[in-house]
Amino acid sequence: MRVVTWNLWWRFGPWQERQKAILAVLRELRPDVVGLQEVWEQGGEHSADAADAAAGVAAGAVSAADTANAANTTTAAGTATAANPADTANRENLAGWLAGELGMHWAWGTYGDPARWQRRIGDPSVGIGNAVLSRWPVLERDTIGLPTGEGDSGRGALYALLDAPAAPVPFFTAHLSSATDASAVRCRQVTALVEFVARHRGRGAHPPVITGDFNAWPDSDEVRLLGGYKTAPAVPGQCFFDVWEYAEPGVPSATWDIANPYVAKSFGPSVRVDYIHVGPPGPGGIGHVRAVRRAGDAPVDGVWPSDHMAVVADLTDGAN
Repeated sequence: MRVVTWNLWWRFGPWQERQKAILAVLRELRPDVVGLQEVWEQGGEHSADAADAAAGVAAGAVSAADTANAANTTTAAGTATAANPADTANRENLAGWLAGELGMHWAWGTYGDPARWQRRIGDPSVGIGNAVLSRWPVLERDTIGLPTGEGDSGRGALYALLDAPAAPVPFFTAHLSSATDASAVRCRQVTALVEFVARHRGRGAHPPVITGDFNAWPDSDEVRLLGGYKTAPAVPGQCFFDVWEYAEPGVPSATWDIANPYVAKSFGPSVRVDYIHVGPPGPGGIGHVRAVRRAGDAPVDGVWPSDHMAVVADLTDGAN
């Protein structure tokens, strides 16, 4: 099972050209599941979305209830499961578009205060959220808002249970606070995230997979807390391995890389801030990490896809 996590840099920079580059990278990777952060939505009722997200039901996402009323949008790439057409007729969602082009299912959840993001681009019609793209149907979904620090726009996490052939996959993606001095806030966010995972991981064979932009260095308190194997876990008994522990020695690891022109003038050195974590393998080694690398680390037709680079991990899926 190929897993990807990627922060898509919302609607910043040359976003229309970047959208095509993002699609090209994902098409080449042929992932089974993708966790996405900073995903934009154009033209939705964002005040209503924000209220829905607080209640754990973001409009436009695919849930078990949504699936019963889902519309199948046929594209050249295949069939993407979308939300009820009455909900999506007047808005465009980057994750939905990618799913349609790639022939995948998708789930979506808003987070934070969109007005804080909208002011940065001067467009009040664009929302922000996390998303999941999946080769398999989405059986369940849920969202959670994460604790915030002073002046933060708010962050969140999305859960999707994926109907993979060997065993359902409890999949999570999250976006944590970005302030350099916000390690304490991110520790609180990690605790809330791990509690969220504990509520949804179930008793299935496949271990939980947690993806996201954590805005933290690999040896930070918050990343160690999430892992729970280099320090006490946030929730007793909940441990998750950083897939990069399995990377080949010396391979490029930075996902925030000053070689990328979008971040070349930013504060700080090149560092890995985007992660895939997976619980201990299940029966027969299901969920074991086989390979890991980064992607989206070069321009596509002269355009860098995002300010972040993606992380790609291949896991044993138990299907064979």
